[in-house]
Amino acid sequence: MEILKPRKPNGEFFGRFEDAARNNVEAATLLDRLCHDYSNSEAALIRLHDLEHKGDEITHAIYATLNRVFMPPLDREDIIAITSALDDVIDSIHEAADAMCVYNIKEPTPVAVSLATVIVACTEAVANELPKLRHRRTMRSINEGVIAIHSLENQADALLREGVMDLFHRPHDPVQVIAWSRIYETMERVTDKCEDIADVLRGLVMKHA
Repeated sequence: MEILKPRKPNGEFFGRFEDAARNNVEAATLLDRLCHDYSNSEAALIRLHDLEHKGDEITHAIYATLNRVFMPPLDREDIIAITSALDDVIDSIHEAADAMCVYNIKEPTPVAVSLATVIVACTEAVANELPKLRHRRTMRSINEGVIAIHSLENQADALLREGVMDLFHRPHDPVQVIAWSRIYETMERVTDKCEDIADVLRGLVMKHA
């Protein structure tokens, strides 16, 4: 049994969520590739900019649909929370890559590489869970994915702490300290926003499943 009948425009919400999540996975994968091979960073940034723009378009489409729908398939505050967090994910991925360019990074650090790997896993986990919103029977299995996302966010927290400790406990160029502090924090923020989505999903399970 479905939450509500998946007829347009209500059905558009689920499709848009899934579009945004897939877009975020593509961006995360590109950031991960950039951290493993920084030789073509300019092309990666151009593509990330395009993906960030696509994310904005999806966000605008969701809000436009929400404004014209009398009875959306989920509570409005939940739709807004998921949409906002999905948009924040792509924005933070783009911001992290752009900061590497702005600060003239020569090569990503091992911590950045590890954070990028966690970001890919986190965005993939979100993308795997969002389609389950379409049906009550699949919503019941969301909690397992929520636990996985929380675990990944904890890994990112630990990596952030490791990276910052290294910056301040070992001799580094002050400019590099500033640069990598910002980059690490921005990368970790991606997992925070994925966790925000997971929290909304957990609440939806309690309401509907």
